[in-house]
Amino acid sequence: MDQLDEIALTGLTVFGRHGVYAHERDEGQEFTVDLRLRLDLRPAAASDDVHDTVHYGELAQRVAAVVAGEPVDLIETLAERIARIALDDVRVRAVTVTVHKPHAPIPLTFDDVSVTVHRRRDTAREVIPA
Repeated sequence: MDQLDEIALTGLTVFGRHGVYAHERDEGQEFTVDLRLRLDLRPAAASDDVHDTVHYGELAQRVAAVVAGEPVDLIETLAERIARIALDDVRVRAVTVTVHKPHAPIPLTFDDVSVTVHRRRDTAREVIPA
């Protein structure tokens, strides 16, 4: 893939009810999402118009709706759903999504558990693992 520019959105924290265990779904917990979008930002830089780039405020709202929405068992599934949201914008050529679950039910001391997925659009506009 040729050299692309990047938009990063990090630390988006949203309450959700994801997890394998019933108490995770009942009680819920905070999840934190980091996104890195790769795309060509030259059109936006030239026009100075938000319509020529990914509106990261609107993207954050869409991602938050996914995290706060329908529960899934695995944060792998959640990360995949978020990647597809980012790739809905055809200007986005690739995305890296990290979902953090710092309150995972692990009976040991730890700082964080996270899953990272890398997805890119191929020439046929299909979404494939990077």
